[in-house]
Amino acid sequence: MAEITAKAVKALRDRTGAGMMECKKALGEADGDADKAIEVLRERGLAKAVKRSGRATSEGTVAISLGDRVAGIVELGCETDFVAKTPDFQALAASLAKSVVEDAGIDRREALLDATVEGEKVSEKISAAIGKMGENIQLNRCERIAVAGSGKVGGYVHAGGKLGVVVGLATEASGEALDVLAKDLSMHVAAADPSPVSVDRDGVPQELIEREKELFRRQAEQEGKPAKVIDKIVEGRIKKYYGEVCLLEQRFVKDPDKTLKQLLEEVGGQLASPVGVSSFVRFKLGESASE
Repeated sequence: MAEITAKAVKALRDRTGAGMMECKKALGEADGDADKAIEVLRERGLAKAVKRSGRATSEGTVAISLGDRVAGIVELGCETDFVAKTPDFQALAASLAKSVVEDAGIDRREALLDATVEGEKVSEKISAAIGKMGENIQLNRCERIAVAGSGKVGGYVHAGGKLGVVVGLATEASGEALDVLAKDLSMHVAAADPSPVSVDRDGVPQELIEREKELFRRQAEQEGKPAKVIDKIVEGRIKKYYGEVCLLEQRFVKDPDKTLKQLLEEVGGQLASPVGVSSFVRFKLGESASE
């Protein structure tokens, strides 16, 4: 039997798009003959993966996983809603989200693709799934949030995986009220319009503020406002903008009479311990498919 080198395996993978393990097995069965190995892979449907890799993945699912003070969220893309709803595709997305929770080193897409899950590299699991399901499948993005101390994480998936949110709470409290709050906050982030950009004003990117200021300035000029009052107008509109995009300043979707900050203070009072939002992540399917 011919020796199967790592170089030969990689070359076959580059030609076919199949996973490394599948390529190694095929080369072994073909006694090292690359062309025969390609035929082996084609018979199993794995060599078609490379032909599918350029197809758009506008469908898919957002999956979350909640652990002990850690939450993971992934967006897995595919070509059709039909495949997105299959048990195999949903199970793959769920396993990837769980892996994000279990491995502190997975904090970005590339790290997850390089990770090993259930004895197999994630990139190879995805290649195998492409061959099995007959569609291009892409890991679009992933994120991980963790809270310190006795904090709490929560999450919510909306519309069958079209949108998902994970939230981290900073607190020393515990109990059912905290679980409810984490879920309510996740649902709020999912439903809020406009979507929150950050927890508070400190987290809003400065470039975003500068862009909005320039927009508000041009609007005021087009409205014929006197030059001497434009700065005040811009300042007022930026203040309103903060109220729209900062989570704690938004009106709670389930009770618009109170802000999220007031909701947190209310629950903190009930639990006799302050409660804050440490972070949140919101993925909407297809929103950043190129990332």
